[in-house]
Amino acid sequence: MRCFFASDLHGRVDRYRKLFRLIERERPDAVFLGGDLLPTPLDSGWSSEPGLTDFVRDFLAAELEKLSLTLGEVYPRVLVILGNDDPRYEEKAFMRAGDRGIWEYIHNLKVTVDGVPIYGYAYVPPTPFLLKDWERYDVSRHVDVGCVSPEEGRRTVPVSAREVRYATIEKDLEGLTGDDDLERAVFLFHSPPYRTKLDRAALDGRMVDHAPVDVHCGSVAIRRLIEKRQPLITLHGHIHESAELTGSWRDHIGRTHMFSAAHNGPELALVRFDPHDPESATRELH
Repeated sequence: MRCFFASDLHGRVDRYRKLFRLIERERPDAVFLGGDLLPTPLDSGWSSEPGLTDFVRDFLAAELEKLSLTLGEVYPRVLVILGNDDPRYEEKAFMRAGDRGIWEYIHNLKVTVDGVPIYGYAYVPPTPFLLKDWERYDVSRHVDVGCVSPEEGRRTVPVSAREVRYATIEKDLEGLTGDDDLERAVFLFHSPPYRTKLDRAALDGRMVDHAPVDVHCGSVAIRRLIEKRQPLITLHGHIHESAELTGSWRDHIGRTHMFSAAHNGPELALVRFDPHDPESATRELH
């Protein structure tokens, strides 16, 4: 089973076009897109192309729909979640495109691909940024030094005060996985697990109100899930500079293989992997 994994494309048309060409040429069985897919409100470069007024409708969904017509029966399963830089008001557009068979929007869902159980989950622990659509408390209502509580900031979709205050990533993952056997499972996360080679940020020496900022920005809840339940593969993004700082885009906890497609440069970082042979995974810059 040949799989592609890309994340944190941030609306860069050049990265997407490279990805589309590679899909057409190599014809993978499945493509995983791990969040932070859309341009920021201040990035209007994508709209300079003729006919583009809505990124999801006019570019992302339209280009993949063309690709599906070109590839026909060998068009891959495309599995998608959003990330903390993606406004949640775009979620409906992703669901509409999913209804047309362009991709499968799998946040907080389980699907099966070629007999392999796949779980999607988009939320990240609190960050210093003000958009809170895809942020949750992690395992408690603790907020790291320098970060902004999910109860503050702004949201593009209304959420109940109770959910904002009491929902946690840990509780969500318990509800998502239940008593499932995760031995063969693949997880599509946006956040990496805490204190790994995949969540190291460039925050060395940073202080806020005389308190040191933690250089690890991943999720404790995701780490605990991996330690306790040992899924086969977990896919991550979010921390762009992690591979540059640690020298590795992959890590492991026990038998779980963890891969990151986040990248701190202009290129497309593409992870190729096979759930039946995770040791053979590769990552290339295009």
